[in-house]
Amino acid sequence: MTVFVTGASGYIGQSVLRALAARGETVVALARSDRAEQIVGELGARPVRGELTDAALLRAQAAAADGVIHLGAVDGATDRAAAEAMLAGASGRPYVHTGGVWVYGDTAGLVDEEAPLAPPALVAWRVDVERYVLRQPGHPVLIRPGVVYGRSAWLLEQAFGADARATGSVRVIGEGANHMTLVHVDDLAELYVLALLRAPAGAVYNAVTQNLPLRAVAEALSRSLGLGGKTRPVAAEALGPLGEAFALEQQVSSERAIRELGWQPAHVDALRELAAG
Repeated sequence: MTVFVTGASGYIGQSVLRALAARGETVVALARSDRAEQIVGELGARPVRGELTDAALLRAQAAAADGVIHLGAVDGATDRAAAEAMLAGASGRPYVHTGGVWVYGDTAGLVDEEAPLAPPALVAWRVDVERYVLRQPGHPVLIRPGVVYGRSAWLLEQAFGADARATGSVRVIGEGANHMTLVHVDDLAELYVLALLRAPAGAVYNAVTQNLPLRAVAEALSRSLGLGGKTRPVAAEALGPLGEAFALEQQVSSERAIRELGWQPAHVDALRELAAG
């Protein structure tokens, strides 16, 4: 099959391209720059130059494909307009949209996809876009990843890495007892492909392999940076816009993806992998 992918040159996108290539699928990838074209080309995809704001291009590429995976997102207005264009082009063929588990806000214990939504300000825009996507005719599917790691620490590096190198310790919000969600980028990529191939229309799947205390994650990051596990407490505000999200107490289940799609995550020891760098 031919799959149109947005955000393909990004951190998650590159793993999705590898997963699609491993199955022999043909991939057409949106690329906004020469560098993006080079990255997706080296991973076996055919680049199409354009932006997420190019609605006519998105619709045409979705119409020419057998399925769509939308990984690129910058803000609510752009994401919704892009989704609208690609859903119209896909016209009943699978369209897999990216959300995130932060939309659940603080959870009372372990929750699944039916949990109420109470997002922090950083991702509040996702709620309206997700609801819009799932209301549309055709074949929309929604994936809500946890915090993604693997191949690099990515978001964890952005939030904690540079400061830790400068200060000699990794920041922990308060005591760091709150749980956070984690998923390895390659496991996440496999779920996107399974959702494209197997998910029923209107389905929602969480992508989380472990729920771990923030302090344990911070200590693992500290060891990976050669800081001996050193951490220090800070207020959530010290992390800027990300602080409220990383302060959430979240425990999220992905049992639905395992049961319905046959998802089998291979990376289930995030602390060991993070500590190893």
